[in-house]
Amino acid sequence: MYQPKEVSKRQQSRFEASVVSLPTRAVDRYQPRKRAYLSVRTKFVIAIAIATAWLLLCVFLAEPWANALTDLVGAALAWLIISGIALIPGFMNAFMLASLAMDNRPTRSALLHHPGISILVAAYNEEENIVSTIESIALQNYPGALEVIVVNDGSRDKTVELVKTQLPLHPWLRLLDLPRNVGKARALNAALEQVSHEITITVDADSWLFRDALQSIVERYVQDPANTRAVAGGVMVRNSRATWMTRAQEWDYFQGIAAIKRVQSLYQGTMVAQGAFSLYDTATLREIGGWPDCIGEDIVLSWSILKAGHRVGYCEDALLFTNAPTTLLQFARQRKRWSRGMIEAFKQHPDILLMRSLPSAFVYWNLLFPFLDLIFTLVFIPGIILALFGYFWIVGPITLALIPMAMGMNYFMYRIGCRMFQRLGLRVRFNLSGFFIYSLFYSLIMQPVSLAGYIAEILNLRKSWGTK
Repeated sequence: MYQPKEVSKRQQSRFEASVVSLPTRAVDRYQPRKRAYLSVRTKFVIAIAIATAWLLLCVFLAEPWANALTDLVGAALAWLIISGIALIPGFMNAFMLASLAMDNRPTRSALLHHPGISILVAAYNEEENIVSTIESIALQNYPGALEVIVVNDGSRDKTVELVKTQLPLHPWLRLLDLPRNVGKARALNAALEQVSHEITITVDADSWLFRDALQSIVERYVQDPANTRAVAGGVMVRNSRATWMTRAQEWDYFQGIAAIKRVQSLYQGTMVAQGAFSLYDTATLREIGGWPDCIGEDIVLSWSILKAGHRVGYCEDALLFTNAPTTLLQFARQRKRWSRGMIEAFKQHPDILLMRSLPSAFVYWNLLFPFLDLIFTLVFIPGIILALFGYFWIVGPITLALIPMAMGMNYFMYRIGCRMFQRLGLRVRFNLSGFFIYSLFYSLIMQPVSLAGYIAEILNLRKSWGTK
């Protein structure tokens, strides 16, 4: 999705860049606005108050809608439907919007000493990408000690041969060749046994690290609160020009996923340090037993860290560009796996609901997602079809109240992302078609797929990795 300035033309051709660099003077002009300091808990209370006020307004406006729907399905089911379609999503969006407006990320400062880091790259049949990934690490010029362990997870292509060609070029590079495919979690755990530094970072094998990403994420980790044991990096779409599906995902990663992580980090607990690019305290990883052997190993690992009383942060300007699914089927498999991972996390850590901290609010929110996706899939989508024929029982005028909230959310997320890009000398490319798909049709695909994932995990159906 983005084009680093320092890569060669040969590397640029691989990179499929879709964001260009800004002139240096545009970066120099950027000065973050100073804001009055509010404690994290004060911000949380204010955001809850604003969201509650919006909820009460929506309840008042929804009364005529509820009365009409009651005549069809009864009062209890009517309010259940309205809650799933408008009230709960409206409350969540209002909370997000208020939180983003109050978020004032602390600036980082340069470190006098950079701790040693170990980067783990689990690779399975990655002959097309593995050399590029290694090259992006080499271009980082991390000022501290560095080791990179590429774990070949039983690949059947030329992954091993290509990694071996890189070994003489990079003294920090090592290869761990597993004879058979054991899955990402076991592959990472095998490499964890060989880690020699206090910080462990995971990088996907089909990704590109933007300049200074390693230095940025380490600085964030060192300068974050003392109880921080993991930091999620910023993950963006690398192949956004490939298909209509990747064009839409470009906006999801840039706005939706990034904003959620930003708000969760504000309240001291990013819920998922994604496997594509995250930093972990090595000792903590070993204490909790490494990555769990499940389909959603990154979310289950993150919840283990949170449940142990630690904090998971987020470094929005440590960027990694990853290849997103290019087809609808690949996307569906990915999001189904993600939703199954959330249910796995609840099954393995049910006592996280008893956690007394601000991040517990997002744990309870996750409990609502299966209900919201169920209402969206079985009620809202049919309601859209009915509305096209003039029947506004389910989708009617009250749903228009969500439009200003959605516009406000998109604007705030866009502006926040743009400001971060300016600091890095980047700008967002023009991708109107992708934004149109993301705004109007993305949920029609994602939420039914997520619902299928919840059901599959609850019923313990056969698991397959599908795509990352």
